[in-house]
Amino acid sequence: MSNTNNNVSEYNTIAKVVRQYINGARSGKGEDMKPAFHQDATVFGYVGDDLFAGPIQQLFDWNDETGPATDLQAWIASIDLIDTVATVRVELDNWTGYRFTDLFTLLKVDGEWKIMNKVFHLHP
Repeated sequence: MSNTNNNVSEYNTIAKVVRQYINGARSGKGEDMKPAFHQDATVFGYVGDDLFAGPIQQLFDWNDETGPATDLQAWIASIDLIDTVATVRVELDNWTGYRFTDLFTLLKVDGEWKIMNKVFHLHP
């Protein structure tokens, strides 16, 4: 029974980290989402035919340039947890007119869950 409670607690903690990212999207401030990510995190995905890839700072900069997504609809579609590793799928609709599916890998680093990598699909 205690294992189940620990898992629920871990899922809730992971969801809280992902919501920090979502809240940063809504505010349009990269600094608001930054605490959800490990300092060495990366981002990958296509914007049209162009690969958007590299250090996570690129996402923060894009978010700052794009501005607040006050009409953003976002939900966590799935969380898969294996001890200190997790994957999360997030659906985001109307991020300043864009629709994304994000796939995150998280790692528990020094007792804290951090997003290590974001791979996204930008829907046409």
